[in-house]
Amino acid sequence: MTETLRIDKWLWHARFFKSRTLAAKFVQSGKLRLNGSAISKAHVNVKPDDVLTFPLGPHIRLIKVLAMGERRGPAPEARTLYEDLDPPQLKPRTPKDPVVAEREPGSGRPTKRERRQMDQWLDDAG
Repeated sequence: MTETLRIDKWLWHARFFKSRTLAAKFVQSGKLRLNGSAISKAHVNVKPDDVLTFPLGPHIRLIKVLAMGERRGPAPEARTLYEDLDPPQLKPRTPKDPVVAEREPGSGRPTKRERRQMDQWLDDAG
């Protein structure tokens, strides 16, 4: 194994992005921090014990690099490359979340009358 690896390649090996191109574009967007410093070049090298901070989906990821990968292997192998210092928590459902009326699969769109009934039901429930 090598001692350093390009940041875009490491993010791809660790399976944070589906392709190396997507990883490189993300790094160039300037949203990634390496040891607290913002970087915007995909050729920056990472080494073990570096800390990466970046937004991914609705979460801010705080990742400590543990090892360099030789290949983009399966997910369990990819998880050995890093330690998640602040794992994302599942957001509990709050009462402010909208209640979605469920319909049977294949029943199509609701008619105007059915829609009014659903709206009335949701107003009464809320």
